Amino acid sequence: MSLKNISILAVDDDPDMLIALRLLLKPRVKTITTEKNPELLRSLLTEENYDLLLLDMNFTSSLHTGNEGMYWLRKAKALKPNLQVIMITAYADVDLAVRSLKEGAADFIVKPWHNEKLIEAIEEIYNKKENSSQKKKAAGPEHESDGLDHFIGHSAAINEVLYKVKKIAPTDANILILGENGTGKDMIAHAIHQQSLRNKGPFIKVDVGALTSSLFESELFGHKKGAFTDAREDRPGRFEMASGGTLFLDEIGNISLPQQAKLLSVLQNRIVHRLGSNEGRPIDIRLICATNLPMQELANEARFRKDLIYRINTVEITLPPLRERKEDVLPLAVHFCKVYCDKYMKSLLPLSGQAKDKLLQYHYSGNVRELQYAIERAVIMCEGDTLQAGDIIFSPIEKYIHTNEQPHTTNLELLEKSTIIKVIEKHDGNITRAAKELGLTRTALYRRLSKYDI
Repeated sequence: MSLKNISILAVDDDPDMLIALRLLLKPRVKTITTEKNPELLRSLLTEENYDLLLLDMNFTSSLHTGNEGMYWLRKAKALKPNLQVIMITAYADVDLAVRSLKEGAADFIVKPWHNEKLIEAIEEIYNKKENSSQKKKAAGPEHESDGLDHFIGHSAAINEVLYKVKKIAPTDANILILGENGTGKDMIAHAIHQQSLRNKGPFIKVDVGALTSSLFESELFGHKKGAFTDAREDRPGRFEMASGGTLFLDEIGNISLPQQAKLLSVLQNRIVHRLGSNEGRPIDIRLICATNLPMQELANEARFRKDLIYRINTVEITLPPLRERKEDVLPLAVHFCKVYCDKYMKSLLPLSGQAKDKLLQYHYSGNVRELQYAIERAVIMCEGDTLQAGDIIFSPIEKYIHTNEQPHTTNLELLEKSTIIKVIEKHDGNITRAAKELGLTRTALYRRLSKYDI
């Protein structure tokens, strides 16, 4: 395909490399922008829409670990999930290549590169993208109903999630959905089932975090009559009820280690034994799990079994918090406004300019759910024909949550990691300023970013 319509950003601290890239690509592409300082990456990606990022692995001459490049790769993908990235390094390290691809890079090239190979790599990426778009068009409108019709949002972060759902839903892979409370984990689980080959089968949801230890086995695996005092009849568990369909275990991160061992045994053997029975019953399920715990907490073996994580996490989907996709706030607000105007039999109330500003400036600790409840209250209380800023009242508990927040740990490593994250966010990703405030060199800060996988 022709590259004349694509815009490329190249970030490398070697000016000779940038000149070479500019001379090579300028006649072939729409625009080529070059930058030596990776700390300007955030502003560059925000100000312009680039199709491709060429990113160096090493920005510190004394270090050649690739950690800086991995850090900026993660930041670029978090800001623009659909951005295609080719990593560049002077050190042909296969492990580093695998790491960058796992982090979302599209390809990996080694300096000094062959010009033809670099052009071929770029063309290959965009041929694949073009073919994918053509397949979607060829699918026709009859394939549009996919269970995501009510998932409101057009941000890059949400589009990446929805693309991932469409890719993995037709498989039988076990899926772990990560995300804060109120981000829509239930809705994604339903959508995956609806798009799967099991969509004619049952979809069974269990809030396993709410099950007591005495109810855990009975609810999930079933029981025989007389197995315990109140067992007055044989009863199948949720695993059996979900056979042929999908089992959704919500809040999986809240179950105890003994419960995890029992769950792991069933998932490994695909056989359940009802309480009070020695008879094994085969199950045929697709497993989806969800938790509001971050992956680093699940990775703590004192809290969660590593072998169970591997079992439930064939594919991982992380739902971004609403505060990280502010472009979705107003479309969601308009949607909820329509829903609650219909529910409470009111004429459609448009949002005033000040109401929109208030919605966009709020933090949303409760995510989409908090926005939904705020709009419902506003529709109920509104006395005019337009929703004003004064009609929108967020939950009063939020100000106490933020005011009284204190560190919940005395673990030095966790405190250090938390402090580093806060300082980097404070300086909008500027590593030089963050390192200065922390009293570290940039090299020392990069080492800690690698250590804590930030």
